Amino acid sequence: MPNDRQRDSMLRSAGASWRRRRRGLAPWLLVGLYVAIGLTPLLLAVFRGEPPVDPFRELSSGVVMIGFAMMLLQFLLSGRFRRITGRVGADITILFHQLIAWVILVFVVAHPFLLSAPGLWPNPGEAVATLRGMFGANVLLSGVIAWCLLILLVVMGHWRDRLPMRYEFWRLSHGLGAVVIALASLHHTLSVGGHSGDPWLGGFWIVLTAAAVVSLAHVYVVRPALQLRRPYRLVSNREIGDRIWEIQVEAERGRAIDFAAGQFIWLNLGHSPFSLMEHPFSLSSTPADRPRLAVTVRESGDFTNRIGEIPLGTRAYVDGPYGTFTLARRRGTGVAFFAGGVGLGPIIGLLRELAQERYEGPVYLLYGNRVETQILYRDELEAMRDTLDFRLHLILSEPSADWTGRVGELTPDVIDACLERRFPKDWLYFVCGPVPMMESVEETLLARGVPPRRIVSERFKYS
Repeated sequence: MPNDRQRDSMLRSAGASWRRRRRGLAPWLLVGLYVAIGLTPLLLAVFRGEPPVDPFRELSSGVVMIGFAMMLLQFLLSGRFRRITGRVGADITILFHQLIAWVILVFVVAHPFLLSAPGLWPNPGEAVATLRGMFGANVLLSGVIAWCLLILLVVMGHWRDRLPMRYEFWRLSHGLGAVVIALASLHHTLSVGGHSGDPWLGGFWIVLTAAAVVSLAHVYVVRPALQLRRPYRLVSNREIGDRIWEIQVEAERGRAIDFAAGQFIWLNLGHSPFSLMEHPFSLSSTPADRPRLAVTVRESGDFTNRIGEIPLGTRAYVDGPYGTFTLARRRGTGVAFFAGGVGLGPIIGLLRELAQERYEGPVYLLYGNRVETQILYRDELEAMRDTLDFRLHLILSEPSADWTGRVGELTPDVIDACLERRFPKDWLYFVCGPVPMMESVEETLLARGVPPRRIVSERFKYS
């Protein structure tokens, strides 16, 4: 553990968190680059191709080229490249990845149907025969494989939580499937595509496909190889609530990763960094706590159900940090936190950082749980009144008979009462917990006139 002098130095460094820069491209620049790259093949085809003859064929070619380019860009927008998407946030990146997958699917699925559309009139049977011929032609096999596999991949991604398979297997199938789709699509495009003979378009597809595959290799090969040089070990594993654990890992040598309170990491405990046994967890520690990193974990299935059995000294690997659920580049005359259950994990890190920095503004925490045994870090939260101008509101939906605190959930009426119907527009409002709770709190804040830019949240599951 650091001595007093080292800790003072760390605190001074942590005190710069308000001014800390977030890595990544500006959102407007990222959107502009995405649109420009997505439209590049279409522009190349227009300016270098033959004069259009069949409008359906040209439309089919256009939508599938845009869809193919967007699909290859999905590799780069996975959320693991902080220099690209770091300022956007992991939750927005994941949401965009999920939504744009359906757009890509529509574009690609429409491709053969648009090609066969001219045969619909006056003889619809001709269109059906054209479709059957396309799907049965050996020369189009790579395109058919990519077409069918893309449908399967998008559907599996959407219903991932309902599939009877482990997360690690789904992740492996998703990555390998994406590579097969990219390579099969490249072969189809270069061999029989409507503009397959154009060297500029061919070069564009080769370069973009190579960038996509290399980005995946960087995540699954290069980055794990770098982690081998910076191992961690498990130094603390304690149950802090009903089936909720705090895990602490410490860098075996050198400094731990640089991060901002509230960010999350991918943590691998007891496995090779090249395995897929890594999981995302929000950090509950602060930069001043390094070389130790702490995460709060709820038992919820597979790996997490055995979290309490992992012995101390177990080798660990860390990838990160990620996320924008931080104080970085944000200022507020007051801060209000809304937490549900284990959603207190990243928020306790932010509260600790405010306490370490002797933040002078008012700080509120509205913390909801089902029962009292699920309340995390209660003693520490109570003690924060000695350091901060801190108002703590503990809320239970199923309290015991001797509970004297507030009862219910984070409803608009409860929020109004806890914040005394004051919603200053220059405060910061951090929200973390189950998705329905987050959506309800955000709607309440917006309805009370809080500007959207003052609400900070990250979520990783979407309907």
